[in-house]
Amino acid sequence: MDRMASGWINGFIGMVIFSGSLPATRVAVIQFDPVFLTVARAAIAGVLAVGLLLAFQEKRPSRGDLVSLVIVALGVVVGFPLLTALALQHITSAHSIVFIGLLPLATAIFGVLRGGERPKPAFWIFSALGSALVAGFALMQGLTASATGDALMLAAIIVCGLGYAEGARLSRTLGGWQVICWALVLSLPVMIALLIFYMPPSFSGIAWPAWLGLAYVSLFSMLIGFVFWYRGLAQGGIAAVGQLQLLQPFFGLALAATLLHEPVTWMMLVVTLAVILCVVGARKFAG
Repeated sequence: MDRMASGWINGFIGMVIFSGSLPATRVAVIQFDPVFLTVARAAIAGVLAVGLLLAFQEKRPSRGDLVSLVIVALGVVVGFPLLTALALQHITSAHSIVFIGLLPLATAIFGVLRGGERPKPAFWIFSALGSALVAGFALMQGLTASATGDALMLAAIIVCGLGYAEGARLSRTLGGWQVICWALVLSLPVMIALLIFYMPPSFSGIAWPAWLGLAYVSLFSMLIGFVFWYRGLAQGGIAAVGQLQLLQPFFGLALAATLLHEPVTWMMLVVTLAVILCVVGARKFAG
């Protein structure tokens, strides 16, 4: 299997895993405070990351890698989880999932700025079209769902795109799973301190769905998904493989409808399907 094909397969697996993140977060924030949920998932994943790095006796990253690891940590360990958790207090996961259609464009832009990639001009047309469809959907809703929720989701997309691109760039030399593990370890002392500070006085009233949501975002969204995703971006290209995120709303909406019984409107489906078509053209001209 060539490197490009391997990149798309790994990226696809990572995307499918990430598609469950917002529905799982939506379930968890019903009973967990958003800040506690953010630090708890990072702390749990961080402890697992320490175990993996010790088990495989991985060498420490160089001092030159520390700035990139901090950017990854701020983007995908803290920024995206916290902002989405806050957003999901105002909007449904089905509504928020459609905003994921903006993520490939953000990732591609940072792939150029931080990864040195140069997609063909036609790539930007298809990528921008997909993003415009998502933005148009939000505007057609009149932002009545929640202007605050939508603004938080947009901020989450920006910091996540930066974290994806920076992590993929670093994965070329450090390794895919090593990048997310070191970013989690770097964040661990602060996350544990915040976990203790935001710990609720009692967990007696927390129902099992919230615990399952916490488990999913800690194990799969925060760690396992990144093992495949960063490897895919590094192998197949940040801009190219990043377009797979255009498929994530389809899987996310299906989960939101089947597991959470949230309403999925025809407009959501139309926008999602139209965005999916854009990935075909974007992939062709990714460079």
